[in-house]
Amino acid sequence: MKKGLIFFVIVCFIATMGIFQGCKKPTIPELTTVAISEVGLTSAVSGGNIITDGGEEITAKGVCWSTSTNPTVADSKTSDGKGSASFTSNITGLSEGTTYYVRAYATNEVGTAYGNELSFTTGKVTSAVLTTTEVSNVTSTSAVAGGNITDDGGGSITARGVCWGTSPNPTVNKTTDGTGKGTFTSNITGLEDGTVYYYRAYATNSSGTTYGQELSFITPVTDIEGNMYKTVVIGSKVWMAENLKVTKLNEDTDIAHTPEAVDWIVLTGAGYCWYNNDPDYNKPIYGALYNWYAASNANICPTGWHVPTDEEFNAMEVTLGLDQADVNTWGWRGTDHGSKMKSTTGWNTNENGTNTSGFTALPGGYRFYSDGTYQGQNTYEYFWTATQHDDDRGWYRLLEGSKTNVYKASGDKRAGKAIRCIKN
Repeated sequence: MKKGLIFFVIVCFIATMGIFQGCKKPTIPELTTVAISEVGLTSAVSGGNIITDGGEEITAKGVCWSTSTNPTVADSKTSDGKGSASFTSNITGLSEGTTYYVRAYATNEVGTAYGNELSFTTGKVTSAVLTTTEVSNVTSTSAVAGGNITDDGGGSITARGVCWGTSPNPTVNKTTDGTGKGTFTSNITGLEDGTVYYYRAYATNSSGTTYGQELSFITPVTDIEGNMYKTVVIGSKVWMAENLKVTKLNEDTDIAHTPEAVDWIVLTGAGYCWYNNDPDYNKPIYGALYNWYAASNANICPTGWHVPTDEEFNAMEVTLGLDQADVNTWGWRGTDHGSKMKSTTGWNTNENGTNTSGFTALPGGYRFYSDGTYQGQNTYEYFWTATQHDDDRGWYRLLEGSKTNVYKASGDKRAGKAIRCIKN
């Protein structure tokens, strides 16, 4: 046998025995893809485990990904160094709520190999969860509200505040009260007196704007002296829910204060007094008592308001249950609409009303026209209308503790009765 052939046989035999590697041809690497972890809205973590480098140095490795199967290094990829050590890859720049396919890769001089394909879906921002805070510090032109964002939906809250308007589901008028989760306070301004407002908290993240529950409130009205009055909607009209207590007309002219009986019974101009001449007690609870000359003055109510006419009282009573056929009847009319006007407290035992109207009438009594005496507190409440019956008398309404209906009549213009204002 020739020497060259013998050498070749010996070399190849040695190679097959694993003693000499020089005859093995290099190949592409072998590797597996590391399980996906830490999946977020726009990122995830994977990597690779190198099983063999294929007999050549690994010069590039990482993971590649795509929204289609079998991603390659021509798609998006990481670059995680060289060598055959296992590696971790940070996948970034992803889109929310999207499914991606991932493979580890490794490159040597022979070529690029890929690990097994895995897939995952990025998180998606959902609507924020929030509640609306009950309104407080309500004035004729402002109020304080707010909200509490308990869940940001997985995304950053970029805007929050309160929306308000005179119609349900407000979106246009709004406060801007910072960013992030948690509670916030909103100052609502630019309001009008005696107006019903709807409001709700809002929060915005990348998924859109979400609203808390809708609430509502009605603004009070303030007179020229700064006295503030609760208001209520009855039917289509806005009424004061408290008795007038002003001592000046809205153009800053004094109303005659007439505590003495001898002066009261002869007064033929606008006048007022306090029951038993005690303003400290009566003003905050019952308001003032006025003669009809004051009630008929166009400037006694806050600007934009007026003393209701007899017809406006009739309409209010019909809203509360009075039969239309009885509106012009003298005396006691109806069944229980008087109870609906009376406060649930403040009257004598077993004489309180249901106040389902929100009118909240209290028994402030009256001043008798002929001798100037004070009578009927805790039992009666009289309200002037702005309507004259004749030269000497004006129309009024009466509520009595023991009655559930309403009395209508006309009385001497010199008498002292309460006034409620209605919005123009």
